[in-house]
Amino acid sequence: MSNQSAQNSSNGHRIPGSLPASPSLLDLHAATFWRVEGSLVALGAVRPVAYFTWNSHTFAGRWARRGGTLALALVRPLLYASHRVFATRVLHTLLSGVTRDRLDSLGEEYFEYILKKQLKAEGVGRLRACVAEKGSENVVLVSQGLDHVMRPLAQFLGVSRLVSNRLEFRNGIATGRLLDPVIRPRSPRAWAFERSVDGRVTPERLLRNLGLADHPERLQSAILFAERPKAPNHRALVVFNGKKQSEPLSVRQTLAGKKILLIGVTGFIGKVWLAQLLNEVSQIGKIYVLIRRQRSTTARRRFEKIFEESPVFDPLQERLGSQFAEFVSQRVEVIEGDVSQPGLGIAPETRAHLARHLDLVVNSSGLTDFNPDLREALASNVAPVLHLVEFIRASDHAALMHLSTCYVVGGKDGRVVEEVQPNYTPLGIVDFDAEREWHSLQEVVAHAEARAESSEITAALRRQALGKHRGSEEPAGPELENLIRKNRMRWLRNRLTRAGTRRARRLGWPNTYTLTKSLAESMIVRHGAGLPIAIVRPSIVETSTDQPFRGWNEGINTSAPLSYLLGTYFRQLPTNERKCLDVIPVDMVCRGMTLIAAAIISRRHEPIYQLSTSASNPCDMGRSIELTGLAHRKHYRSQQSLENWMRMQFDTIPVSKSRYEKFSVPAQKAVVQGINRAASALQMKKPPLARQERDLARVEKLIELYKPFILHNEQVFEAQHVQLLSAALPPEELAAFGYDPSTVDWWDYWINIHIPALRRWVYPLIEGRPMEQRPHRAFSSQHTGNEANRREDLPHAGAASGSGTQN
Repeated sequence: MSNQSAQNSSNGHRIPGSLPASPSLLDLHAATFWRVEGSLVALGAVRPVAYFTWNSHTFAGRWARRGGTLALALVRPLLYASHRVFATRVLHTLLSGVTRDRLDSLGEEYFEYILKKQLKAEGVGRLRACVAEKGSENVVLVSQGLDHVMRPLAQFLGVSRLVSNRLEFRNGIATGRLLDPVIRPRSPRAWAFERSVDGRVTPERLLRNLGLADHPERLQSAILFAERPKAPNHRALVVFNGKKQSEPLSVRQTLAGKKILLIGVTGFIGKVWLAQLLNEVSQIGKIYVLIRRQRSTTARRRFEKIFEESPVFDPLQERLGSQFAEFVSQRVEVIEGDVSQPGLGIAPETRAHLARHLDLVVNSSGLTDFNPDLREALASNVAPVLHLVEFIRASDHAALMHLSTCYVVGGKDGRVVEEVQPNYTPLGIVDFDAEREWHSLQEVVAHAEARAESSEITAALRRQALGKHRGSEEPAGPELENLIRKNRMRWLRNRLTRAGTRRARRLGWPNTYTLTKSLAESMIVRHGAGLPIAIVRPSIVETSTDQPFRGWNEGINTSAPLSYLLGTYFRQLPTNERKCLDVIPVDMVCRGMTLIAAAIISRRHEPIYQLSTSASNPCDMGRSIELTGLAHRKHYRSQQSLENWMRMQFDTIPVSKSRYEKFSVPAQKAVVQGINRAASALQMKKPPLARQERDLARVEKLIELYKPFILHNEQVFEAQHVQLLSAALPPEELAAFGYDPSTVDWWDYWINIHIPALRRWVYPLIEGRPMEQRPHRAFSSQHTGNEANRREDLPHAGAASGSGTQN
């Protein structure tokens, strides 16, 4: 039995607040307790609670809690006069049903924009002088406020411990009950006469005020760290298969001197993995990068442009300085080719050289659009696999690591184990044959291409081209032929896009992307039998937490459009709240890839690895939606404008499919269409709500695209294979290569890392705005082209004709 919870590596990044639940024991008589109320700020119990209730998640929740606050205001004086502790408990029942995530976020907001402005300068000065004298670990703030407000205050003042009121939580949701001991409000006498800026309280007096004079040990348990604690959502991995614990696996020793061919370096994952290898495994022998020529742009120039412009390599350049270009040229070699072509589109002499010397081929290329043109999907996601397997079989000792996706499982619920099935379909079709299906899809493409050239379609396209010029001068011969050619391309692309989507859904996959990725896996199983091959399935790959730096993202093919929508006035998202949204940071994926690469080279690999978080650190859709809204709220709150204040009020909420259809986009679209039809009947020149109708149609299409991932299937992806590899790392390599999803604090990730990164790197692309200007990195082409700087004499790579995959 192996227990992965014993591994406590930081995986190269430390989540703020990932500290023990309670601090080490403090000498109460040596500590200095400092009462916040009176000395630092005139803080009552009602206003923070009212702020929390006013900003509840739903409109109904806000008004219900506001009504409760009003009713309590009428009876609270009586309750306060009779029993201050009971009055405090009753007040906090208003927060029942509010999530810890929301309270933490609103607590920071309340401190930053309200409480911070009310601090007494003299009292703050006295406290900081005390901290300088006693040390931050020996000063404890004491307040009747909730810890969600007091933690930001303590961090601002440089105090590391506090005693405050705390709510009880179950599954991250407040029950409305305060935990003992309750810090009661100050007495009327204290409010009237005790206004000294020196808030020091003796331990004896504090114990009396808390009713703990006979139980001083309870005060110890009430002392909290000022850092936000990490949510206890880690699920341990326990293996019962009877296998012995793996032998130690040193990544650096295994990869030292090895030669790797990386396909897909122009992609999101490929760039980050290359940067990680160069940063952490400088002893590597050589990394060949296969890049396709783009018209007049050579592979070498595309490579140089990546190193000149991509922020991914900024940390490496900062570390190496003027030696950056030389360091890269010694370890990276550009190969011009096309993985979608036979022989990888590489010149024969170069291919023969690689076949003799390569230790590993890593294929991270492919088309990630959900529903692309079927021709492009087959050429990018299926054909390259066959060419790579053929290359591996002809090589001396090279192995293959192929990147797929967890979502090849398709429309199938439940726990997804790490196994690959030949000829798999989500619907379990008995006589399904992946290779026959591939040939069938190629026939669909050929038939559509032939029909596009038929006289029938040509005549229809000609009528369409002429119809657009009705009432004006008809186009001349060459212009008309050009219009027909463009219309034919559009007709063929639309037809093949629909054909791929229909076929995927008929077989149980949500889109063409997952269908073609699954076909590729089946091809590997059939044609790669006996070869050293590992399939790697990441889940939804998103923003980095640490490498190449905190908050790197690019591209809009993952969850960015949906998160952007949640930052607008959009209110109701059809989703299954309990469904896990399996998001994984890109640098964690790359650490997993490095582990798997070492395992394949040392021939101790499994046939398949899943890189996911849902099995050990789940984050369900309900929480993801709320965290996204809170992240947007944090941004809008900082802007201080009416428009942004309005957007803050429209938090997206998860709803059922039926409610979405009755009250959200479909219903709104029907109303707008009715108004536009009425306007057309009245002979108006332009429908008054044409733009709104187009916007609603785009939103509806986006929701339909993401429904399989947010509504239809409940899936949990196991990832024990890579976690066991991580457990075999030597201690000195855990920080660089350890794989531990439990270190991700989803609250911090969503609010402070992921959404801010999307705002910086991705949202400008969605909005059509220019990206932020940054100076290009000095990277001379002569360094990568100088044969004298190469470690070995590699024949020049030739280019194959034809279009292919993005690599």
